Amino acid sequence: MREKVANKVLFDEEMYTNRLLTEIPKSKLITPSALVERLKINGSLARAALRELKEKGLIKPVSVHHSQIIYTRATAAAE
Repeated sequence: MREKVANKVLFDEEMYTNRLLTEIPKSKLITPSALVERLKINGSLARAALRELKEKGLIKPVSVHHSQIIYTRATAAAE
């Protein structure tokens, strides 16, 4: 029988500032699935976090589909 994972449903201050705002925008491929695996958070929190990073201009969408959105880091040359 497979064990159920206990992913977090809210960010704590350390994870939000240190991991989400500094580490994630440096990645080349950013998806909600990648955030779930790296940060051990649930999917809805990952999607909300990616929307927030997009609004701040730290990441930009590459491919938009109704089931999965793929982001990449925002570079100064692209703007």
